[in-house]
Amino acid sequence: MISLLISFCVLVIGYFVYGKITEKIFAPDDRKTPAIAINDGVDCVPMKRWKAFLIQLLNIAGTGPIFGALMGAVFGPVVFLWIVFGSILGGAVHDYMSGMISSRHNGASIAELSGLYLGKVAKWIMRIFSVILLVLCGTVFVTSPAELLSNLTPGWMNGTFWAVVVLIYYLAATLLPIDKLIGKLYPAFGVLLIIMAVAVIGGIIFSGGKYTIPELSLSNLHPVGTPIWPYMFITVACGAVSGFHATQSPMIAKCIRSEKEGRSIFYGAMISESVIALVWAAAGVAFYGTTELLNEALKSGASNVVYDISTGVLGGFGGALAVAGVIICPITSGDTAFRSARLILAETFKLDQKNIRNRLVITIPLLVIGGLLTWFAIVNDNGFQIVWRYFSWSNQTLAMIALWVATAYLLKKGKYRFGSLLTSLPASFMTAVSITYILMAKEGFGMEQTVAYLSGGSVGAILLAVYLIKLFANSKSGLKFG
Repeated sequence: MISLLISFCVLVIGYFVYGKITEKIFAPDDRKTPAIAINDGVDCVPMKRWKAFLIQLLNIAGTGPIFGALMGAVFGPVVFLWIVFGSILGGAVHDYMSGMISSRHNGASIAELSGLYLGKVAKWIMRIFSVILLVLCGTVFVTSPAELLSNLTPGWMNGTFWAVVVLIYYLAATLLPIDKLIGKLYPAFGVLLIIMAVAVIGGIIFSGGKYTIPELSLSNLHPVGTPIWPYMFITVACGAVSGFHATQSPMIAKCIRSEKEGRSIFYGAMISESVIALVWAAAGVAFYGTTELLNEALKSGASNVVYDISTGVLGGFGGALAVAGVIICPITSGDTAFRSARLILAETFKLDQKNIRNRLVITIPLLVIGGLLTWFAIVNDNGFQIVWRYFSWSNQTLAMIALWVATAYLLKKGKYRFGSLLTSLPASFMTAVSITYILMAKEGFGMEQTVAYLSGGSVGAILLAVYLIKLFANSKSGLKFG
């Protein structure tokens, strides 16, 4: 319990201290943002700070910090450390830089920014990689609410039926101007996400000793011995560091009214998401008592675990809250995933998005592919887990690239020494995580653990060394220091 409270406090301190440092290094100014300079009435639309914050929170969160945190809690309370420090030093910096750099380039996607700062090859790689990630994300967040709805409705309303219903909603959310549907519904749904977390942790804390939140331990408590490195860092993505956020931040970068609102919207939303992730990581172990029982429960699906925890802790009210949250929250991440994919493809093929026909040309094929993947996830027993694993790895790999983009940006702007270390260190760390995972995971190359560890660590170290050489060369050239 004490460890959890300290973790909350560290996150808050991180926002005010490290968030301020991050803002100072980027140096926001009074230039016009895309919402003011472009204001196309579709994607670039000015929004109030509180509304932009809640939409950003829901875009990046959904059930990501719930599902990921529950699966990460299987490793034990050590997950608290990754959620807290991963967010402050990596995830929140990643989200802030992705959003703010995008704002300075008329709301450009992470793929376009990769081309500007890492070269044309990187741009095309990121275009393809980002769209694949976004379609996988959309699929993940169709499957879980569809399965839960099928359990709560008559037999003929099966998972496939509800998946089609969700995809029809996605069509509307992807096509309509951002302030017509997303701008009106998301603030309320964002509040629901926060209420869910507050109610659950309150129910556990004031349970009269029925539930015990474990204290921090560095031990790996995974019941089948899955190593913490790199699996925990891949599993808990949305609550710590998530590349998916690099696809979402540019969407809100098109809506902020001033660069000086960026820290509260981008950095603040990530810290808030990590608070939610901490709640569910603690709730998972506290409710089931052991990581073994939590792991066993997760085999029936993360949605069912959320439902069981909510009803067990809060009774009927919790059940209603869980159903609403587990249905609404993933849907509101999936629709913005497809919307982001539309924007990236529109940039690629230079299709004006004021034209509804151009939006349809891109959106319909994306939803057809998402529908086929959803069908695969529903009809196969382990379909959701398979799609989630690939989503998680591609998610963290995209985060790695986004952090290197931010590093290149800071170097180009003369932000040397501490300034560019802000992004280069977490970029190197995420490089090692992503490479190690894909080398040793069974859905990757299945290499022996030691070989994967050495290879992943070496790649991360080499890229960090290249960065330091570049840093030293630039500092010797007489350019300014940040």
